[in-house]
Amino acid sequence: MQNKVLIIYTGGTIGMGLNPVTGALEPLDFAHLLDNMPEMKLIQTGIDVCQFPTPIDSSNMDPATWAQLVSIINDRYDEYDGFVVLHGTDTMAYTASALSFMLENLTKPVILTGSQLPIAQLRTDGKENLLTSIELAAAHRSDGRAMVPEVGIYFSGRLLRGNRATKQNADGFDAFDSFNYPHLCDAGVTFNFHRHNILQPDYNRPMTPHTDMDPGVMVFSLFPGIQERIVRDMLNIEGLHSIVMRSFGSGNAPEQPWLIDALRQATERGVIIVNISQCVEGQVAMQRYDAGYQLMSAGIISGLDSTVEAAITKLMYLHALYPNDHQLIRQLMTTSIAGEITTVHEA
Repeated sequence: MQNKVLIIYTGGTIGMGLNPVTGALEPLDFAHLLDNMPEMKLIQTGIDVCQFPTPIDSSNMDPATWAQLVSIINDRYDEYDGFVVLHGTDTMAYTASALSFMLENLTKPVILTGSQLPIAQLRTDGKENLLTSIELAAAHRSDGRAMVPEVGIYFSGRLLRGNRATKQNADGFDAFDSFNYPHLCDAGVTFNFHRHNILQPDYNRPMTPHTDMDPGVMVFSLFPGIQERIVRDMLNIEGLHSIVMRSFGSGNAPEQPWLIDALRQATERGVIIVNISQCVEGQVAMQRYDAGYQLMSAGIISGLDSTVEAAITKLMYLHALYPNDHQLIRQLMTTSIAGEITTVHEA
């Protein structure tokens, strides 16, 4: 029986064409583009296309659109063996992270991909990214189960765990990497699946979709010379539930009494503050230096080796799921629920 894959086109460079009048890139009918790709006829997989009525620039991605994607996948979950989401690169890592939490106990591949050049251009990277993503979404083991039953990002020969990936290059074809987690698959002449790195769901449980996200989250970065008045005003913003704080090195902050005091007051009010390193590789270890230990004493949670994108979307997901249980959210932020962090035990 032929496998079937659903392509969901949200927008992004991959499906754009050049407006002859303005010279700017604008979205085209992606289904029409596929009809003019002779390579598609060689794929031994059934393919359907679902296109957003109005394709969006990924800079405009938001929780409502994530919920729309979850609904599309959930409504068609039994019809397809896998899903390919075509998405702009700028916020792809946020969407991949969000979907990894919102599609609880995912048992089928959801592969996000896109391109740095439109698929109709001669030197495009879009064709290889799309064709390989379709093959990855259709790949299955000898027992019929999906080879990669999780949310991934495929770009330039590498399949990455979605909630471990981050955009690293605005110009090169190797736009994404996962600095704190190995690749799920390297695609060369053949596919080299790293099966011990791939999540395995509980096949005795169904996939459970979630569409609610609480966006009362913000990110701020520490820097030399950060000012007390600005920080205190930010920490007292109405509707703020959580903060992803980007710290120095292994989780350090300036040893300013006012800063520790302001952070402590916020955590005592119930604001959840998660410490993420500004370094792209490595993990937060606040116990290593006194500058980090003071943050622990102020109630700051270690984000371990999470990406910023994963930490933000995980907080949105948990606050929507457990709106009145801050203690549980704090506990789950140091627990891997979709392979997004390496826990102390795993490390």
